[in-house]
Amino acid sequence: MRFRNPDPGAKGAVVAANTGGLTPDPGAGVQLDGLTRRFGGRAVLDNVDLTIPEGQFVALLGKSGSGKSTLLRALAGIDHGVAGEGLLRVPDRTSMVFQDSRLLPWKRVLPNVLYGQPRSRRAAASTLLGEVGLAGREKAWPGELSGGEQQRAALARALVGEPELLLADEPFGALDALTRIRMHALLRRLVAAHRPTVLLVTHDVDEAITLAQRVLILDRGRIDVDIDIDIDGPRDPAQPQFQRIRRSLLSALGADPIAA
Repeated sequence: MRFRNPDPGAKGAVVAANTGGLTPDPGAGVQLDGLTRRFGGRAVLDNVDLTIPEGQFVALLGKSGSGKSTLLRALAGIDHGVAGEGLLRVPDRTSMVFQDSRLLPWKRVLPNVLYGQPRSRRAAASTLLGEVGLAGREKAWPGELSGGEQQRAALARALVGEPELLLADEPFGALDALTRIRMHALLRRLVAAHRPTVLLVTHDVDEAITLAQRVLILDRGRIDVDIDIDIDGPRDPAQPQFQRIRRSLLSALGADPIAA
């Protein structure tokens, strides 16, 4: 685990563990203490405190502009040049998947999955391509893959380095409904097999309930709702518990549960 001071004015990305405020929790996969991010003087993230236990799958909901992607980028350490303060404690091995696959079009599938990894991970990359349903497509070009297949390759790339934390920024948002259902099942299998801590940003309430053990709602830069998903076994939108949680989340988001 590493501590990071999110103030881009600070010298160096990594700060000592005794840099005030944050007491390490050995069972935590992620810890935030007073995380603030500002754009043009406006606090997009406002003094956010959050602990995610190791191995927990958390979904993050919120209206557009609530700070969801900003939070993910802060955890990934890719929000350079943004004013802010607070402390983060995140694993050394962190990876991220996005709404678009971000595969390099001039590299074939296997080199894309291996990008940024040592050659010693080649066998692991091939195994992961099998896990995501792309066995035999190692030499295909990204342009030869469907949108769902490209996201499968992106998931393989995200997991090939054995991340302790997987950040996902609406990875299925551009896919059709049937492909999304298949990708939900795939992600559940991958998380069960590789056991990273997961933070998924989504606008889809049903997706959050289907996948996550815990759902957060971010509103005006603060965590406004934090609930556990207390549904045992497979998640079915027809389940009374599923519908109850769905109504609560939609209401918290300011949507009409009946109209939705």
